[in-house]
Amino acid sequence: MNTVMRRMLCIVGCLGMLLASSGAMSADLPDFTQLADSAGQAVVNISTVKVNKNQAPMPQIFPRGPHGQNPFGDFFEQFERFFGNQGRPVPREQRSLGSGFIISADGYIVTNNHVVDGADRIKVNLLSGKGEKSYDAEVIGTDKETDLALLKIDAGTRLPALEFGNSDVLRVGQWVLAIGNPFGLDHTVTAGIVSAKGRTIGAGPYDNFIQTDASINPGNSGGPLLDMSGQVIGINTAIIASGQGIGFAIPGKLAKQVIDQLKEFKTVKRGWLGVSIQNVDENSAKALGLDRARGALVSSVTPGDPAEKAGLKAGDVIINVDGVEIENSGDLTRKIGDLLPGVKINLSVWRNGKTLMIPVILEQRNAERVAQGGRDTGAGELRNTVLGLALRPLTAQEAEALNMDRPRGLLVMDIDPGSVAEENDVTAGDVIIEANGRVVNSVQAFQDVIKGDGASKGVVMLLVQRQGRNIFRTLPVEP
Repeated sequence: MNTVMRRMLCIVGCLGMLLASSGAMSADLPDFTQLADSAGQAVVNISTVKVNKNQAPMPQIFPRGPHGQNPFGDFFEQFERFFGNQGRPVPREQRSLGSGFIISADGYIVTNNHVVDGADRIKVNLLSGKGEKSYDAEVIGTDKETDLALLKIDAGTRLPALEFGNSDVLRVGQWVLAIGNPFGLDHTVTAGIVSAKGRTIGAGPYDNFIQTDASINPGNSGGPLLDMSGQVIGINTAIIASGQGIGFAIPGKLAKQVIDQLKEFKTVKRGWLGVSIQNVDENSAKALGLDRARGALVSSVTPGDPAEKAGLKAGDVIINVDGVEIENSGDLTRKIGDLLPGVKINLSVWRNGKTLMIPVILEQRNAERVAQGGRDTGAGELRNTVLGLALRPLTAQEAEALNMDRPRGLLVMDIDPGSVAEENDVTAGDVIIEANGRVVNSVQAFQDVIKGDGASKGVVMLLVQRQGRNIFRTLPVEP
């Protein structure tokens, strides 16, 4: 066999391998056609109207689009700002669009609270074999803290419905499908993967979002995020306006818990413990003698609430609830919020180097409840050059001004620029109540903690009262 023939056979063989590889890759890619067709029948478009009674109407020179859009709306709004409406304010309708999905054959529908919040009229549009049908919707209940809402329509017939899946078993990299109404484009289907789990985006106390790269845009809010079996494992809720391929969905397991309560009670009942908490960082874990940074650090206990009745104290670290490990403060917030008032739970608490088991009976959570090395310079003042702060005991007048029952703790009078105290967010005006769990009502007591326990551990954890609330700050102590 000559050289040319050998080269040709080699090229043919390589091409064959590439084609086979390409075919295998194509065979591995998912086919969404059946899923989009079956699940799409239960996805709805939601249009809302809110009437602002003291604004002038936008001139209807140009007809609206099929979903109420007016391409010249911004122009006329600017026109009215300059020229007004000759002092004759009349009602103006504000329209918005969103998505949702049916969860029962009798017409219960899930969407986001922000889709229907403040709406005077809500229309639900269903896609059927005979085209699109529109129905008036009733709001059964809403939950602003998780941004969920439950609606009800009377279609006069049994409707196709979707089921919630267990979002806890989701894996990063898993295929997902989003269906919704982006920019008024009915029943748009987009596919992607689960990009991350447990995302906190500052949306509320129960942040625990699924991140996906399935394309999500304005109008997708309230629509389902589906796994390949057609179960709802998330509700599309938020996007990053400046990013692409970054969308967020409320986990299906959390959504089902909230929706079940809205269906039964028309509101959400959540457990209440009555503590202020923060995360445990590495320095705090070292100061507390924990093996690693974990748990929720109790910075204050509300008088008369379940935690105080059970005996919890500031400085405790809650590391476990009914056998479930607590890694951070968010874990504890979500765990307690998942439980009903009146439930008895067992907390594993780290205190003074030991683990205690403390039973607590939860109460009802509500918005009102939630809203509610140095030298002695004389005159009792301490200038601590290691930490970079000046301290002195509180006077009776200062304690009264701070709503204290008696003078206690040390007032931070001054902070050295660039010091350890400044770097770790201790500020002038703070009152240091404890250092490494020990009460410090005198500069000598504070100095003893710094030189003793603080120096041996390499850190000092301060319980600080600031503007009526307790917080912890942990500072490194250099020899």
